[in-house]
Amino acid sequence: MQAPYLSSWFRFAGRKMLLLQGPHGPFFQRVAHELRAAGASAVYKINFNGGDMLYYPQDAVAFRGSLSEWPAFLADFVKSHAIDCVMVFGDCRPVHSLAKQVAQSLGVKYWVFEEGYVRPNYITLEQHGVNGYSTLPRSRQTYDNWSDAELQAEQDVPGSFGAAAKYAMGYFTASAVFWPLFWRYKHHRDLTILDGLRWVRSYWRKLRYRAKEAQSLVDLKPAGQQDFFLVVLQVATDAQVAVHSPFESIEQFIADTVHSFAQFSQAEHSRKDILLIKHHPMDRGYTDYANLIQGLAQAHGLQSRIRYIHDQHLPTLLASAKGVVTINSTVGLTAIYHGAPTIALGTALYNMQGLTCQDPLSEFWKSPAHYKPDAQLHGKFRNYITLHTQINGNFYVPLPGTNPKSLPWKSETSVAPGLMRDQSILLNKQ
Repeated sequence: MQAPYLSSWFRFAGRKMLLLQGPHGPFFQRVAHELRAAGASAVYKINFNGGDMLYYPQDAVAFRGSLSEWPAFLADFVKSHAIDCVMVFGDCRPVHSLAKQVAQSLGVKYWVFEEGYVRPNYITLEQHGVNGYSTLPRSRQTYDNWSDAELQAEQDVPGSFGAAAKYAMGYFTASAVFWPLFWRYKHHRDLTILDGLRWVRSYWRKLRYRAKEAQSLVDLKPAGQQDFFLVVLQVATDAQVAVHSPFESIEQFIADTVHSFAQFSQAEHSRKDILLIKHHPMDRGYTDYANLIQGLAQAHGLQSRIRYIHDQHLPTLLASAKGVVTINSTVGLTAIYHGAPTIALGTALYNMQGLTCQDPLSEFWKSPAHYKPDAQLHGKFRNYITLHTQINGNFYVPLPGTNPKSLPWKSETSVAPGLMRDQSILLNKQ
């Protein structure tokens, strides 16, 4: 008989928890609810602006100082409240980068939420850091030797863009209204009502692009047209780009990729390949690379071979692409799941022999099929990271049939023998 599931929130039982900034919306209230229910001895929250205050208005402390004053403030708070664990969303925000340094210096555990490594039904929670700062093993041997653990059945997450847009509007509005209370705070991106309205523009563009692009390019291969490479763009302000890649900007990534495509995809067998450049859906209201891409296409004589798209069905594109190029987006892992040859040009936790191309981009254009991912390795990798770092859920909407104020998180206690020796997972002795 299968052993019962054990809620992993219990790893924080008896701990004193400190929450810093979370995603737009009441997500950290859901986290606090689960922590208290699991027996955390105390849950504290620090707010940095009006948006934080809007979605966590009670039982929170306001920090109104400058960034230079933040480390000392946090260190005093951690010591005076005997904090055991600090929890944040995203580890590259300035306040969170400094918080990590403080936590490490005081021997306090540091936990980071992030978008799911496994899309679309998971979010990430990992100790020490995420993405480029993740402590997940990077060697293929670790995963080749992994015996799959039996995981809880995955539950589908409902669409969340509408809820995310609503929460973002509230966050930006409250931050602007209560700016006088937090006038020394500097956000990691613009934080005005105008920027909140960008989410409305983003939703409008989503509808417009979807209607326009539905008429063409649904899937090139069934239509009998040319093969294509898919270039996946990331959010312009993504710390993944600024911190964990060789590119200074998305514009540089686009320019370098187009130049390489023009130079190395001219062999007779690939002369008609198309380069699809796909905009990031969360960046619709902020950036538009149409003029840049059009200018690059003209400069390289590739007007008929480069297309800029926004809202095509991503799984269809990934399943049909000749190859996928990314910096370090988690879309790369989804591409590997669909069996698409993939190259990651930045630091990515999935960038390893057997999953991605380890040769230069110039070689990838010539023979992408040579870099087709190992399906068995991917399965082991996915099983490992799901067990260790993923929560079936969403930042903005609850799972169907669950309490809207909760965030169920369960992991299987009946696992492979090798995992039973990993006390960090089952007994929380990290």
